[in-house]
Amino acid sequence: MEASIIRAAAIQMDSQDNKDENLKKAEALIRAAAGAGAKLVVLPELFNFSGLSEDVAANAEHLEGGRTFNFLGSLAYELGIWLNGGSIYEKIAGSDKCFNTTLFFDPAGRCAAKYRKVHMFDVDVERGPRYLESESVEAGGQIVVCRTDFAKIGLAICYDLRFPELFRAQALAGAEVLTLPAEFTLNTGKDHWETLVRARAVENQAYMIAAGQIGVKKYYQSNGSSMIVDPWGTVVAAAPNKEAVVLADMDLDYVRRVRESVPSLKNRRPEVYAKSASIQPN
Repeated sequence: MEASIIRAAAIQMDSQDNKDENLKKAEALIRAAAGAGAKLVVLPELFNFSGLSEDVAANAEHLEGGRTFNFLGSLAYELGIWLNGGSIYEKIAGSDKCFNTTLFFDPAGRCAAKYRKVHMFDVDVERGPRYLESESVEAGGQIVVCRTDFAKIGLAICYDLRFPELFRAQALAGAEVLTLPAEFTLNTGKDHWETLVRARAVENQAYMIAAGQIGVKKYYQSNGSSMIVDPWGTVVAAAPNKEAVVLADMDLDYVRRVRESVPSLKNRRPEVYAKSASIQPN
């Protein structure tokens, strides 16, 4: 395989409220991805615990030295992969709330980057779920891009997908691959998910790895539809309607070629965007 081509995997899981079972399942899927040649593996949001909001605090973990932290680091090291650990609930000292946090491990088993979900899923969808993530989760306050030995990787989580500003900031920081662990609901995902994932890839001219939850949860059904999209917006790999490993070879030289042929990132006019919109006629 050429040096500019990296095999990536998006893992689609049906996580429930049994952490032991979730970790066991995740390990099998991660090993399958690595066995198929993936050097970058992305788990879904809340891969180690998906349950009721009132159970969030009890299932949150400290990071360094925590069970899931050690689980991810040891697998990344053993398999020699870059491992995006989807997200987990991270304990906050002195608070009843937690963070929804991505841990990104390098092939040496070190945590190379952490990202705390910025946008809280506070919604009341007509004929769909009412959910207030902010009741149990504290919003993060930093956009994160991780430098790897093959590309710069942007980190985001689920509802962040609806906020293009976050991904544009990552692209301007040099991100060539955007990762999105998610637990989109079927109610919104069936209409919005693929459109949004492909839009983020197109407008930032980057690969997009979207790893989703699937299955029936306590109050809703997850969307699934995990996919890998190239910088032109083409879906190059997509999951079936079940737990799966989605594999695709990312040509990082293709990112450069797309950005050179349609230089929209260079053609931006931030000095204009900073102005207030002109409402006409006066």
